[in-house]
Amino acid sequence: MLIWIVFAAVATAVVASLLHPLASSHVRIDGGGDAGRVYRAQLLELERDVETDQLGRTEYDYARAEVARRLFRASEQQAEVLDSPSHAHRWPKLVIVAFLPLASIGLYELLGSPDLPSQPLQARLEDPGQNLAMLIVKTERHLASRPDDGRGWNVIAPVYLRTGRLPEAEIAYRNALRILGPDMDRLGGLAEALMAEAQGSVSADTLDVLRQILQLEPKNPRALFYIALSFEQAGRRAEALADFEALAKSSPAGAPWLSLVNKHIAANGGVPLIAVAREPRMTDQRGSQ
Repeated sequence: MLIWIVFAAVATAVVASLLHPLASSHVRIDGGGDAGRVYRAQLLELERDVETDQLGRTEYDYARAEVARRLFRASEQQAEVLDSPSHAHRWPKLVIVAFLPLASIGLYELLGSPDLPSQPLQARLEDPGQNLAMLIVKTERHLASRPDDGRGWNVIAPVYLRTGRLPEAEIAYRNALRILGPDMDRLGGLAEALMAEAQGSVSADTLDVLRQILQLEPKNPRALFYIALSFEQAGRRAEALADFEALAKSSPAGAPWLSLVNKHIAANGGVPLIAVAREPRMTDQRGSQ
């Protein structure tokens, strides 16, 4: 609510400064002077008409009287405007207009919802009803001006990954890790981005990230699986078999990834250790062998 009070004070000061010249100065209205010149010209024209016998004396007297009446009326109106105090009618208007910003804030406090929390950027990015492209652009502009905003990088990184912008996802994850430090989500997302960029191959960079995951969670099945897969892709079948078997033994019964692990055990010359009925959720990203 404090920010709204500040906005109201600033708005009030601006309005008052703009209206002060209006309240403190006289307003000249030149309409009376213009009308006076017109009426005087009409009188001169009437006099010429009389001199040229184009207008009778009686008609001239009536016409001159009407023109004179209008002339005096216009002069009196001009005098009333110039002689009236400027603040007589303008200060009440100034006070009313200057008070409007404060009054609107008070009305909003009474009828509005100033304490309603804003919708976080994370929630807006995950809402399929939002214009995702527009939100991405806004986030990118924000990060361009504030490149050390770790939370911004942390929010945009998985969005890049889901939308297939893999180089941008890698940069965003690395920036988030650099600023905020390692955690399972950031390291896991970076590993996925690197593997997707490499079309399923486990590169040296990916291995480094996977080992960082194991430092935080030594029995993380995803990291253990991809490290075993890296040995298989490198043709080191004995090491791949040993790691896949160790993962199968340490996994709980019915784990969704066991079926996939058993296939790799068999592919590397071993015997599947656990029969599972459920289909796995982990994706085999070996690529072509």
